[in-house]
Amino acid sequence: MSEEKKIEKIEKHFFHIMEILGLDMNDDSLRKTPKRVAKMFIREIFSGLDPKNTPNFSIFENKYKYNQMLIEKNITVYSTCEHHFLPIIGKAHVGYISNGKVAGLSKINRIVNFYAKRPQVQERLTIQIVQSLKKMLETKDVACIIEAKHLCVNSRGIRDTDSSTITTELIGAFKKDSEIRKEFLHHIGIS
Repeated sequence: MSEEKKIEKIEKHFFHIMEILGLDMNDDSLRKTPKRVAKMFIREIFSGLDPKNTPNFSIFENKYKYNQMLIEKNITVYSTCEHHFLPIIGKAHVGYISNGKVAGLSKINRIVNFYAKRPQVQERLTIQIVQSLKKMLETKDVACIIEAKHLCVNSRGIRDTDSSTITTELIGAFKKDSEIRKEFLHHIGIS
């Protein structure tokens, strides 16, 4: 289905949801909300569902023979809980050890963003980031830790605004070598 057709269909359905909620759809403040929501869903917060938005990766030969871990920390995560369609907001910390290839630094952020831009659970998001980097960089040594607040916990149900969720996916040396794991945790501020 085309992007425009998806927007059109979501707009119609969201209009009905707003009507069911008892909102005055003739109010000039609300009249264009269904279209705004539909465009936001398709072009922004769920853009990771469209394979054409997969980031192009700039992969380079590791000419410098850098053989230590590379870490991109505090990557902003905006996602959506697939259980309640409420925001997940946090930070991802991603590291890898080169096996002959390195990525352009912004590409790590783009991978996090791509997988976050879909209805998600944090556990799956963490695994998807690691598996994507493992494949693209052809290395078995990748780590990702995400700490995030789930608005489904913070604003409804238990309404606990202080809690956050931490998920980890450590593979290769990050999982097997306690010194490498310790160094990664130290660098991202968890030790």
